[in-house]
Amino acid sequence: MKAKSRFLGIDDAPFHFSDESVPVVGVVIQAPSYIEGVLTTIAEVDGHDATDRIASMVAGSRYRAGLAMILIDGTAVGGFNVIDVDSLHEKVGRPVVTVTRRKPDLAAIETALRRRFDDWADRLRLMRRHRVESVRLGQGSVWISYVGTDREAVREALRLTIVRGVLPEPLRIAHLIAAGIVRGESRGRA
Repeated sequence: MKAKSRFLGIDDAPFHFSDESVPVVGVVIQAPSYIEGVLTTIAEVDGHDATDRIASMVAGSRYRAGLAMILIDGTAVGGFNVIDVDSLHEKVGRPVVTVTRRKPDLAAIETALRRRFDDWADRLRLMRRHRVESVRLGQGSVWISYVGTDREAVREALRLTIVRGVLPEPLRIAHLIAAGIVRGESRGRA
């Protein structure tokens, strides 16, 4: 991976479970932090369209061909609209990596899914399909899963895109933009 490789970070906006949909923002960064573009789509809150919506957003973008990797904040948007990372990888032809600050509590997630959805087992299966691993960085650790790449390439991508802290810059900026769209101003930890 080159020092000026391009990465797409994807995050959803703040939402309420009573909302029908949630904005999803993608930010294309030339490492380490030069913003080249912003992509947007919407997804249903607790729906089933996240994979297709994100794939369409990326596949239809002029940036797709130059992307080294897609970084997603977690495995779902809009609550439990779970992203099938294997399908996303297949549809856009780019490595896909999920990144979270904390280790997902799969037992708590299973409990929440069982309470809310008839198809809870399918959603949980997608979330558990890939092993979640800890990656230690200079300022701390993040939890990752990946498809279409390997651990060393993910570590290199993180090294290239982290400006400060542990969150890759494409994800940090996508988070800020998504929050700004909904709240009028970003706030909180990005």
